[in-house]
Amino acid sequence: MARRRTKKRTHVGAQNGPANRVPAATSVVSRAPKSMVIRTGAGEVGTSVSQLVKDFRAMMEPGTATRLKTFYEQERKSNRLRDYTTMAGPLGISHLLLFSKSTLGNTNLRLALTPRGPTLHFRVEKYVLCKDIRKAMKHPKGGRKEYLTAPLLVMNNFNSPPQVDGSTPVVPRHLESLTTTIFQSLFPAICPQSTTLSSMRRVLLLNREPPKRSSSTGEVEGGSYIINLRHYAITTKRAGLSRGIRRLNAAEKLEPKGRRGLPNLGKLEDVADYFLDPAIAGGGFTTGSESEAETDAEVEVLESNSRKVTGRKQTEAARVDDSKSSRQERPGVEKRAVKLSELGPRLRLRMIKVEEGICCGKVMWHEFLSKSEDEVKIMEDVWNERRREREERKWVQKENIERKQIWKRKQGKGENEEDEEMAEKVWDSEGSERNAEMDTY
Repeated sequence: MARRRTKKRTHVGAQNGPANRVPAATSVVSRAPKSMVIRTGAGEVGTSVSQLVKDFRAMMEPGTATRLKTFYEQERKSNRLRDYTTMAGPLGISHLLLFSKSTLGNTNLRLALTPRGPTLHFRVEKYVLCKDIRKAMKHPKGGRKEYLTAPLLVMNNFNSPPQVDGSTPVVPRHLESLTTTIFQSLFPAICPQSTTLSSMRRVLLLNREPPKRSSSTGEVEGGSYIINLRHYAITTKRAGLSRGIRRLNAAEKLEPKGRRGLPNLGKLEDVADYFLDPAIAGGGFTTGSESEAETDAEVEVLESNSRKVTGRKQTEAARVDDSKSSRQERPGVEKRAVKLSELGPRLRLRMIKVEEGICCGKVMWHEFLSKSEDEVKIMEDVWNERRREREERKWVQKENIERKQIWKRKQGKGENEEDEEMAEKVWDSEGSERNAEMDTY
């Protein structure tokens, strides 16, 4: 008798069945931030900005869509912002990074949170591509293993110190905290109790330049909110070893075919000459500069990869125990020197304005324009009137749909597909008003 076939695609026990289905929307994986880096006006930005967008996508990995070719191929001049915001919901996109080029030749970056904003507008004053950084380095860092995990985010000087003379800060405090929160939400949060050291392969440095005031006029020169972006790869190597021993350790990991990494010891009488003589192969323990690294660049890690990042209290307690143990080396612990290798790209961003919505809405802050309290109050009244009119139009539209459905039921006719679609989704007036919105500044 023939054996009964078991379905393996939809039943329990299959590799892709319900037991291994995609995690729900409430899981930790789905709550991780996801970004989409887009160039608007692909025919106008040029090749350099297009390459910058590709480098920026690689830097945002793995939480960005780098291989979504079917979508990125549609980056045409005819596409509008509404096309991207519509796709952000089904794809689970939380951040939109839009690169564009103005008619004056300025490269701009807009960082928006979906689905309601706010939006940070930056002017890219300077940028360096990844290929230019690799050409300038003697030993560029390669490989794709660094991009399997999200980079560490290091932010410096984002909150300005309090003014000593009592003057008004250049950027309001609440906008500084808003900018800090938006950049922090670009990458998943780090849990010190569960994060392994092997997963920390990259670091993204954001440094805000302090605003410089003129000595004569007291006005800010060169921009009130400027951020320098750097992207590095984290590499570690064993500390306290000479160059010769490091070459032997590296040659031990090579395959049997790769014998070129082994040093030539045929002309030496004893193997001790290779380790102790500093003139041979750059080895020897007599040169302290080669065997010792800076104290700030050394960390202690376990030989296994299961070590977790400890908290501040545990770290301080461990330091006290080390000082009491008269500097005796602990078993299973090795010192490693940490080195940063730049990957790129480099960017110098100057914040121009902050908008309440997604590239639209009320302007919360502008660098070049300022308004008095009366003007701000007038604009608040204008926006409140707009919201009231929008809600009124939605209510009228909903009443019209219900009246049409009641009339059709009395006539004994069924609802067509157009009526069902209108009943499920009320007309949104924000999309039609986006192009005709009044600029508040």
